Amino acid sequence: FSFTRKSVIQLDLANTKKALIVPAFETLRYRLSFPKSKAELLSMLDMGTLFTFRYHVWTKGHAPTNFAKWRTATTPYRVEWEADFEPYVVVRKDCPEYDRRFVGFGWNKVAHIMELDAQEYEFTVLPNAYMIHMPHAPSFDITKFRSNKQYRICLKTLKEEFQQDMSRHYGFAALKYLTAENN
Repeated sequence: FSFTRKSVIQLDLANTKKALIVPAFETLRYRLSFPKSKAELLSMLDMGTLFTFRYHVWTKGHAPTNFAKWRTATTPYRVEWEADFEPYVVVRKDCPEYDRRFVGFGWNKVAHIMELDAQEYEFTVLPNAYMIHMPHAPSFDITKFRSNKQYRICLKTLKEEFQQDMSRHYGFAALKYLTAENN
């Protein structure tokens, strides 16, 4: 967390509209020695002990982070919003809240990042910060999403409603959210 605290100050998070992206990785192992440095993390990535987050199931969610660039980055770099982007971010306390329609599994982070983008937050990837997702049993909500067609239909309806609300609220600037691929 020291990198993040330092970045919050250096990048003037308190006075600017920035969303600091903490690159996310995952392991399929239940026990893991957390890497003590970026170099150690990169070595684990090269050995296949770690993967970029959701690499095997949902690459779109974190692809705009640009992990290839992150490998060699020594300074923060800016990335652009893309459909289905759902990075883990550090933002000011007064940022938009998560949309309450998206409880349980599905589209909560995607909608939040979309709202940040609509409000012209700058997405800045931190070059020396990272997090690692550890394996765990599927949540009740993702199990429902996977097994219940009605859940998926409701989520699709909420997504469409959210996108319509975005276009009404943000006007022309939000057209890209309406045309974003609906999965």
